Amino acid sequence: MKRLETKVALITGGNSGIGYATAQEFIAQGARVIFTGRDAAAVAVAAHALGEQAHGLVSDAGVMDDLRRLPAQVQPLADKLDILFVNAGVAFFSPVSGADETHFDDIMRINFKGAYFTVQQLLPLLREGASIIFNTSVNASVGMPNSGVYAASKAAVLALGRVLATELAPQGIRVNCISPGPVETPVYGKLGLPQEQLDGFAQVLSQKVLLKRFGQPGEIAKTAVFLASDEASFITGTELTVDGGIAVNAVLN
Repeated sequence: MKRLETKVALITGGNSGIGYATAQEFIAQGARVIFTGRDAAAVAVAAHALGEQAHGLVSDAGVMDDLRRLPAQVQPLADKLDILFVNAGVAFFSPVSGADETHFDDIMRINFKGAYFTVQQLLPLLREGASIIFNTSVNASVGMPNSGVYAASKAAVLALGRVLATELAPQGIRVNCISPGPVETPVYGKLGLPQEQLDGFAQVLSQKVLLKRFGQPGEIAKTAVFLASDEASFITGTELTVDGGIAVNAVLN
């Protein structure tokens, strides 16, 4: 029997990167997957590629009206959810001295507020014994320069995960966080940097990782499969760091 046989999962931000890789792994392990994305064309492409075990919904984690509509979008597809992977997020970087209110609000609106209200809105659909997984970041702990708001948003999600683990334990709902290190995803291409600068940034950062490389989305996805499965039935309120060793390398600047 496959590890997620008969389970229904919802993944936010599932049309690319870690979310898409996780959808692939969940399906390979027997789950039926509902995923969200804010770009209708990208959602359609991903749904077609993932096949009949996947269904894409257009929903923006940074828009409250979309989050309020999400349960009504999900219910025709699944009465209950066994897995919720709260993955949608953005990454923008700035030193504290140069960050403006828009920078702050854009990151917090999607990364933290979006995560918070995604869970709140979908709680009635979670089956007893369900698994909630947050995609956070090693940046919440390592103090990397220029990541002030991004790191704070992910630290807030970690704190939320611990609180929810306590609140939802009576329903047998497990809540855990995955904190990736640098992973090869399209998010780096959205930083607005020239390709040469991006390549240089990636080269420097990869040398800070003990394993001397970026992670792959599929490596994070396999961790999500474990936390979603019955193999992790006694794990809740914890953070699994999947970072190639960057968190134990003190030289980050």
